[in-house]
Amino acid sequence: LVMAGASQFAAVGLAAQGVAAPVIVLLTGLLNARHFLYSAALAPWFAGRPVAERAAAAHVVTDESFALVSAHFTRIGTFDLRGYWTAAAFVSLPWIAASAIGVVGAQAIPDPASLGLDIVFPAAMAGLLVGLIAGPAAAAAALAGGVIAVAVSLLATPTLGVVAAGVVAPAIGLAVGRARGVAA
Repeated sequence: LVMAGASQFAAVGLAAQGVAAPVIVLLTGLLNARHFLYSAALAPWFAGRPVAERAAAAHVVTDESFALVSAHFTRIGTFDLRGYWTAAAFVSLPWIAASAIGVVGAQAIPDPASLGLDIVFPAAMAGLLVGLIAGPAAAAAALAGGVIAVAVSLLATPTLGVVAAGVVAPAIGLAVGRARGVAA
């Protein structure tokens, strides 16, 4: 129902721990709240576009597509509908395909960590993050997110670490931006 990798990983981890469904919905909802910030950052680029177009575009915003289109729009200095949908397709279609393959073939890999597959998701997120750091507010959010995710993961569970970082780090970035008098 939700195309958001962090939420999918968090929900699976929480379900495996026996957490009640309403709590899983609440926590993954909080984790996905970062999409409000993505939407706010993209809104100026979509100004004046038809409501149906904006609604369709909002449906495919992910961490990766946001990173790609934000950099693209900034680089070219204008809105690019074809660029937006190209980025969305290059992110969404492989994710959906990989999710389907994972559901069907997950049992074929008894221990993904033994193959180093457990590092793929964090490495991909770190790679996207580097390209988005464009000032003190973004740097503060990135640093806070990393520290919070690692600390909470070590103290509790990796799932809770992802949720905590996803909720707290953007707020820290906003606070730093406001303190510096910069729109975050």
